[in-house]
This record gives sequence, structure tokens and C-alpha cells, in this order.
Amino acid sequence: MNFARLRFPATLAVAIVAALPLAAQDAIDIMKVTARPPLQRIIVPDATPAAPTGIYPGKMRTAYGFSAISNHGAGQIIAIVDAYDDPNAEADLGTFSTEFKLPACTTANGCFKKIYQTGTTPPSDATGWSNEIAIDIEWAHSIAPGAKIYLVEANSNQNSDLFAAVSVAVANGASVVSMSWSEAEISSETSLDSYFQAQHVTFVAASGDGGRAAGTQYPAASPYVVAVGGTSLTISSTGAWVSETAWSDSGGGQSAFETEPAYQMGVQTSGKRGVPDVAYDGNPGTGIPSYSSWACSQCVTGWSQWGGTSIGTPQWAALFAIANAERHAASKAKLTQPQVDLYPVAEGDYHDIVSGTNGTCGALCTAGPGYDFVTGLGSPQANLLIPALVAAP
Repeated sequence: MNFARLRFPATLAVAIVAALPLAAQDAIDIMKVTARPPLQRIIVPDATPAAPTGIYPGKMRTAYGFSAISNHGAGQIIAIVDAYDDPNAEADLGTFSTEFKLPACTTANGCFKKIYQTGTTPPSDATGWSNEIAIDIEWAHSIAPGAKIYLVEANSNQNSDLFAAVSVAVANGASVVSMSWSEAEISSETSLDSYFQAQHVTFVAASGDGGRAAGTQYPAASPYVVAVGGTSLTISSTGAWVSETAWSDSGGGQSAFETEPAYQMGVQTSGKRGVPDVAYDGNPGTGIPSYSSWACSQCVTGWSQWGGTSIGTPQWAALFAIANAERHAASKAKLTQPQVDLYPVAEGDYHDIVSGTNGTCGALCTAGPGYDFVTGLGSPQANLLIPALVAAP
């Protein structure tokens, strides 16, 4: 069957910032820069799927080893930070949960909570962020169905609102904050890094789409954030992991403004922050189903199959929530900057992605053994990686 791929529309501000020289960037008010979800949809020509297509939650859990973990994140809060209001978010999560026989996650049972950045409802989504919201809450719940899902809605996709919403997520007790959005790097971005330095909170961000040509993206470039790249995943009929290659549109590279963190020394020697840290299925051709019913001019309604580095972000957030739940059971504190613990962990705790490329820049654009600037350390073997994170100090 022939498929077409549709990219989520990029905002003009992102393109402008990426093209400006550093001197001009310094004059930009970084809080007015806008972000977008790295999100792509597979379109079946002349057909709208009446049923979900893509890798179902049960098979994704099997592929990455979550099915071997009995803990499902109970007692933890995953905060999903996105822009604008999706009025149908909770109802759509219910439709998704029913379809895939997941536990109900509702306001009534205390599993789901919608929080507004300023306490009042943001403008309703008119640009397609509701599709990202649906994916984020549905797939965080798919991987960690015992965790609570807090949807924190920013008033807009400007940095001033998105980063304020990150602070609101932390203030409301989130142990993991998922950010499936990105923007071009800008010279003053280090002024935002303080948003990600809360104790006992993990921050996860998408590395961006567009491959190496799109440049390294923020907030994934922050050394205080776990950056998630994309792969093309092949599974068996039962969901068992078969193979994985770097996805051609996975964001990554060396940060222009963030220095190499201590935890990356030994795996790369550029002197700059390397992105991503880890990877997850991101190719829309091997992607995931999501359901959304909010209609707008740029929204997609019903069941659709999605990809992008933003689909792996909430699933890695769920992994950290499960690790935190097990750490709590072991009388340990919640993780703080688990990327520090990810790197010393044996490569055997990941699927090491050793083939595929996201550009034409040679070794820096090509996946290979160990750490690389396309897929990081690799995708998770959760049954091995979660116990390693639980054992960390």
C-alpha cells in the first residue's frame, strides 16, 4: 500500500530564527520565540481509517521490554506540557483506553487532571496541537497505565507560556515532565536551562524532526533534559523486537551553544552537548495510532497513524515514571537528571542502533556502535534499563 507523509506545519518564527546570524539572534526576545510539535502523519490515499493502524500499545510494550515489568508507575505523576486547549482531551483518552483495553484514566477516578498555565482556560486549539496532546496523554498512559496523567496547557506556543507551564507542572508535583515540542537553537537559550533543574524531577524532550538539515533543537539541547531521537522499528507478529535503524528525519547533532556535559565525556569528545541521549520508534511508517476528535482547520480527527520524535517522548517519560515507582518501593528518592545515570549503564541495556542516517554529513549523521548523534545510546530494553535506574544512587 502506498502511503503519503504529512508534516505538522512549522511556525514561521522557528524558520526565521534558524536562518539568522548569531549577532541578530542576540537581539531576539527568546521568550517570544515559538515552538512546534515534531509530528508527522501517515495518510492512506482516499481513505480515512475507521480503525487504528500502526503499532498497538501491547506490542510496543512487548518490543521495548515493558511487558516484563510488573510495575506500571503507580503513585507517579507524568506531566504533559503542550500549547492551547484541547476541550476533548479527556474524552479522547477514554476512547483510546477503551479501544486498547487500558485502565480508565479520568478526572473522576483521579488518574487524569487538566491544569491551565494561568488558571483559566487557554484559547482552544486552532493549529493542530490537539493531535500532539492526544498522542502524548494516550501513549504516556499506554506505557505507564498506573501513573497519573496531568495535562498542563500553556496559553500559547510562545516560550513565555510554554516554560511557565513547565514550572506549573513542577509545582503540581510532577516527577516527570514530557515536552513533545522543539524550536531552533538560539544563542540565549542557556538562560532557560534553569527551568529543568528541579530536584527529583525528570525532563524529557523531543530532538526534533527534519534530520540534520533542521539543526539541533531546544529544549532537547539542554544538558538538563533527556533528549529523545527517532528510529524505524521492526517487530514480529507478536510484538517482539526484530530490528531498528536510525530514522532519516530524526533530529540530532552537536549543540551550537551548550557545552559538553560531564556525563557525555567518554562517549563523545566534541566539547559540545550531543543530541539525542536516547531513541525510540519515530518513523510514521512504523508509527502509532492515536485518536482525536477536536476539529479545527489544521487538526486531524478520528484515528490516524503518527510518527515523529514527539511520539517517543511521552513513552520515555513513562519509563522514568515506572523507575520512580520502583525506587519509591525501595525507599529511594525520585530520579533527578537520570541522563547522568543513563550513560554509565552498560550498552546491553539498550538496543544499540548501528545503521541508518539522518543527513549527508558523514559520521556525524550516521548511526554506529555505541553513542551517536542520531540515536544517542539507543532505544530502551526496559526490562534491563529500569532495574539499572532503580539501582542507581
